[in-house]
Amino acid sequence: MRLILIRHGQTDWNRGKKVQGISDISLNEMGVRQAHKLALSLKDERINAIYTSPLKRAYETARIVGHFHEASIHIEHGLMEMNPGDFEGLHFHELRDHYKDFLTQWMIDPAHVRMPHGETLSELQGRAWPVMEYILNKTRNALVVSHNFTIAAVLCKIRDISLSEFRSTCVDVASKTIIDCAGGKFYFERFNDVGHLETLGDSI
Repeated sequence: MRLILIRHGQTDWNRGKKVQGISDISLNEMGVRQAHKLALSLKDERINAIYTSPLKRAYETARIVGHFHEASIHIEHGLMEMNPGDFEGLHFHELRDHYKDFLTQWMIDPAHVRMPHGETLSELQGRAWPVMEYILNKTRNALVVSHNFTIAAVLCKIRDISLSEFRSTCVDVASKTIIDCAGGKFYFERFNDVGHLETLGDSI
């Protein structure tokens, strides 16, 4: 089978460098344009089913990409972004200025350090991976639209690496990662590809 992992297009919170977890933020104008570019780059792919996080930014991206395909769109709550708890909506500079000790601990052990009143990366992987197993076992060619930490956690599982290495699997806004799956093995055709956004200028 062929698995296409998509990170949603840009939102105002992405642009403003704010922590964006489970808040239901829509795509901004740039995000919509990115999703259309992404859709065009995938229009010739054979996609049998589309799975998406229920959050607006992911669902809107899935709907735009799905315009070129007759595949049904399935909402999967397990594909939601990591819950950052008390950090939701903070600007990144606020995290750096006021939560240095926490960030240091999280950098050391990202798999198990819990976001204040939120999730751990292990818990995120624990809810996202069963969804992916279902998709891998059920669908011939699937497109999955999700979020940065969720995709990173899934890719750690696919690559069989520790969550402590998740930073090597993070992806950009409106990127596509294409993986061919055969005999229980995974072959990366593209990783974090944003070439389709080059003409947009402010693409990432």
